[in-house]
Amino acid sequence: MKEKLISCLIGYCLGNFLTAELVAKKYNGTSSSEIDSGNPGMANIMINLGFVPGILTLIGDVAKCVIAMLIARYLFPEADKNIMFYAGFGATIGHCFPIWRKFQGGKGVATTCIMIAIYSFLWGAVADIAGAIVVLITQYLNLAGPVPPLVFAIAMFAIKDYEVAVMSAILFVIALAKHWPFIMGIFDHTTEKTDVIGAIRKKLNKNRTKDA
Repeated sequence: MKEKLISCLIGYCLGNFLTAELVAKKYNGTSSSEIDSGNPGMANIMINLGFVPGILTLIGDVAKCVIAMLIARYLFPEADKNIMFYAGFGATIGHCFPIWRKFQGGKGVATTCIMIAIYSFLWGAVADIAGAIVVLITQYLNLAGPVPPLVFAIAMFAIKDYEVAVMSAILFVIALAKHWPFIMGIFDHTTEKTDVIGAIRKKLNKNRTKDA
């Protein structure tokens, strides 16, 4: 149990590093908390600062979770596979509730998606794809956030990996709470849709025009 707690703590410390803060400072000269929704995540940065800043934010958030999981595996090579999930879980909690930001962090979508994919490529991919499908069908980004941890929790319960299933369920509750105001905004028409495919096509057409 001590190894799992240490791994979780390592993940939490790394999760406190919010990539969006660095990106926002570089590209806008401000804190990510001062940009639109104030969320230190890829979507908020990409929508308001551009494609490249958004991708850089995504890469940083994914990297800190992967690094935490690798450190846990390196420190405790004889521990079971769950040790890596504890580190990823801690990284997600750290991202969502960073102590230096008065526990006001991001939504943990990127860290959750990469963590479950590393732990179980099959079920992680299924869960992540389910979230992507929700976005493509509804065009509401905030509806997709709670989907991956929910689907993954169900899968883990089904295969009797109860420890990971419980942690995934906790991440689902956190994701739901983080996205809840925006989900409720769908019903009173204050949450805007995002045409992901359309945005990608627009970006590609713009690049083609430049090349021409």
